[in-house]
Amino acid sequence: MIFIYNDYGGTHTTSLAAAYHLNKLPTNRQLTTEEILAVDYFNKLNTSDMGKLVFHGLDENGNPVYTIGRGSSKVVIPALKNLSLILQDKYQNAEPIVYSNTSPTVPLVMTIGGFLTKRLKLSFIGDPLLIAGAKQCCSSILELVLHTKQTAAARSGTESVIVMENKHYSAQLYGD
Repeated sequence: MIFIYNDYGGTHTTSLAAAYHLNKLPTNRQLTTEEILAVDYFNKLNTSDMGKLVFHGLDENGNPVYTIGRGSSKVVIPALKNLSLILQDKYQNAEPIVYSNTSPTVPLVMTIGGFLTKRLKLSFIGDPLLIAGAKQCCSSILELVLHTKQTAAARSGTESVIVMENKHYSAQLYGD
């Protein structure tokens, strides 16, 4: 099984999701500023990194966990799904691949913080907003990761590529 978490930039909620997936973060409380800043790739990727698969590690079952920033494109994930199916068919490899969208967990404050930090290079304003947003959505991201793992474990034997939009996982929904 291969897990690929995706969102617009690939550096905030996806990095947190990968860290939760790999059991690198506490799950029983809100994250601290220090814990958020210590997450691999959190706020460290740039616009030029969009579209690149970033390897985060192997989970407890030996499954690789990746992230990708897809930008505003609506075709990246469908294209990756199609490519995955072609490669699986050509090489007779049924290794399941799960694409899980973390965008629904992004609160407005994180969107603003990311824009200020990444696009306008105003880190002194944007970084605190990113941290506040990460604290606000961390429980939603954890729920999404747990759901992603459960969905992957329960998949039918015929599903070799699973695309999860996760539209019902918003930070506001969970009152974070």
